Amino acid sequence: MTQSLAQIKDALKGVQGLQLEELLAVHADDPRKGVQAAVAAGRRRLQREDAERQRLEGLYRYEAELAGQRAASVVLGLDEVGRGPIAGPLTVAGVVLPAEPRIAGLNDSKQVRPEARESIAACVRQRAHAVTVQFIEPEQIDAVGMAAALRVAFSRAIEDIEAQGIVPDLVLLDGNALRIDRRECNVVKGDARCASIAAASIVAKVARDDLMVREARRYPAYGFDENKGYGSPAHIEAIRREGLCPIHRRSFCRSFVQG
Repeated sequence: MTQSLAQIKDALKGVQGLQLEELLAVHADDPRKGVQAAVAAGRRRLQREDAERQRLEGLYRYEAELAGQRAASVVLGLDEVGRGPIAGPLTVAGVVLPAEPRIAGLNDSKQVRPEARESIAACVRQRAHAVTVQFIEPEQIDAVGMAAALRVAFSRAIEDIEAQGIVPDLVLLDGNALRIDRRECNVVKGDARCASIAAASIVAKVARDDLMVREARRYPAYGFDENKGYGSPAHIEAIRREGLCPIHRRSFCRSFVQG
């Protein structure tokens, strides 16, 4: 019996990968315009899925190449979020991933939808050999400056991973070299090139965003649940109206706060 267009669309929606490819072949010669449109859409989805598989494979392959160059068997990826906000902590995450199973969706956290970040971060925590999240509070950032705060946060992350019984042979950092550890290897745009750095990027982003949502309940005037501590016009206006709260980085607010 000939399937209806609605049935075919539902069937195509319910499969991916090889199953989708096989189903597209079944309906490729159906003369109905609606079916041909559904087949064309399915082929485009198949292309997107293939591109995503290749991108993800590239993250793991490049990281394996870096590890191989240094004869490293345990790789720690580190990344930070929160350099730029005028409120809230600097946050650094560290992740040691297994080679398998691969974690779908790993990418620079800025390229991942918020709802997807939550599920990917949960998957990372479930599958990783070790995970750490370190916060450097605004008072310390004000006291020592961002460069020193970054070094402290990354050093703490390495120490905490080792305290969990995992000793990395290679420490991958996103961005410029910090020279905090002899095992350090900096990777420019590493959160889009290395699996463990991408995982750390997402874990750090989710942890910091969750914290800022909680801070919004403590300090509701500033909209931290929306701006996450960044200097949006509404946030700056709230500071001018209400003054600074305890989680503001005073050294970051001098241009629009007197005294």
